[in-house]
Amino acid sequence: MSRSHIRHELSELEANLRKELGALLRLNHLSIDCESLSLSSLIDELTAAKLCDEPLFLKLTQLDAAICQLDIDLYGLCSDCESEIEQQRIDANPLEQRCAQCAADHEHEHRQELRLTH
Repeated sequence: MSRSHIRHELSELEANLRKELGALLRLNHLSIDCESLSLSSLIDELTAAKLCDEPLFLKLTQLDAAICQLDIDLYGLCSDCESEIEQQRIDANPLEQRCAQCAADHEHEHRQELRLTH
């Protein structure tokens, strides 16, 4: 998949996430300009509005990471082991940050942390 195709796909995803965010902000009676702010500024505004627990917030941070990775030629590499992420994982989720093995390890560790804190 070419960089321009990936960038186009991420841009479409960003536009959709910004629309979803607009609806979420209206529900919460917040007036954040989700159309013109940069992704990083938008993430800062959502953090200040205490919306970090929203699934949409996670998607925006993953999108920001994916765009940054694309800019520095690291898109498609696992954030943990730096191996290539399997193409089917990228096809299923262009925001994927981990290969299958590291994702499984991360999930296992996260479940362990939840058990220890509850």
